[in-house]
Amino acid sequence: MKDCIFCKIANGEIPTDILYENEHVLAFKDINPQAPLHLLIIPKKHITSAIQLEETDYDEIMPAVFRAINHLAKEFKFYEKGYRIVNNCGQDGGQTVGHLHFHLLGGRQLQWPPG
Repeated sequence: MKDCIFCKIANGEIPTDILYENEHVLAFKDINPQAPLHLLIIPKKHITSAIQLEETDYDEIMPAVFRAINHLAKEFKFYEKGYRIVNNCGQDGGQTVGHLHFHLLGGRQLQWPPG
């Protein structure tokens, strides 16, 4: 999508420090971190939100997202202590960027409820 900031990142139009990448997803640090480690995992394919996932996305993109999360949690050494995965879906769910993305937060005791 032409005006999507995450598509621009995925296409290399906006530079970022990519921490993980495979054929379906990439991960980078959130510019407004809410924890000592706050990463974003995005599909390279533009999907507006979880509501718009297609059948093939469940077979290809979603497993790639969770493989990335598992890899990053181990790499950043908070796999054993725990972490949080967040997906905000739609306006009432708190989604502010119209591109499916998952927040990976760790590095401290996270509180509940979050907001």
